[in-house]
Amino acid sequence: MTAPGVLIFDSGVGGLSVSRCIHHALPSVRQVYLADNACFPYGDQPESVVVERCCTLIETALADYPVDVIVVACNTASTVVLPQLRSITDIPVVGVVPAVKPAAGLSQNRRIGLLATPATVRRPYLQQLVDDFASDCTLSRIGHPKLVRWIEDWVAGQSLPLAELDDALEPFRVDGVDTVVLGCTHYPLIVDALKALLPDVRYWVDSGEAIARRTAFLLQQGGHPLGLGEPGAQVMDAVMFSGAVPAGIDVFLQKWGMAPSRLSGGWPSSQTAVTATASA
Repeated sequence: MTAPGVLIFDSGVGGLSVSRCIHHALPSVRQVYLADNACFPYGDQPESVVVERCCTLIETALADYPVDVIVVACNTASTVVLPQLRSITDIPVVGVVPAVKPAAGLSQNRRIGLLATPATVRRPYLQQLVDDFASDCTLSRIGHPKLVRWIEDWVAGQSLPLAELDDALEPFRVDGVDTVVLGCTHYPLIVDALKALLPDVRYWVDSGEAIARRTAFLLQQGGHPLGLGEPGAQVMDAVMFSGAVPAGIDVFLQKWGMAPSRLSGGWPSSQTAVTATASA
């Protein structure tokens, strides 16, 4: 019996923060990472396009890489694609929502900051989360239009524009938040920089660990043993991008100890690996 597998899907590199959480919690689980960066960012796309691309790409990936759980590691996609995706596969699907509920449980002064994308900030489901789980809190919302692109560029080896980032975070200082929700899977990738810019924030909350726990539960429910796998075995069977492979992504993955056996761009029209980062 082989180790169980998980497919992680996002529009860019943000889902790698979720991938890392899953690896830390479930080190024997095989992973396949699929990014639709040809259509990045999803927040700029019509919902119908997001649904069609997510379902088509994931269905195509499953033909080559059978897995036991699918994780949609994108807030925008999770709000629109899950019903359709679940209708075309029997594989359990996990989505992601901003971690408003755990943030409300942590905040001492009842002032919470939400750092998200513009698309997430304006969607009605966010207000429903606040009404359901944080109605006694004041929520300060920052939906920055450039932050995910800055992070994509940072993963590619560029420097973060710290002065601009510092200015963007000013509303959290003014409102005196003690807890910040990282409402996009890109944002945990730069949490150290965020902490340095907001030293008075006590709690930083994202959905990665909760997704890892849910993934473990679903694997166990499906009868998939979590202890299989060789020590030191590769985490990533494949990392695939629908657009070009981002510059520097191989170095980034190696630094994280998550170098894939196969790294591909132009997927699925180009079914060839553009580089192999696995050691012999």
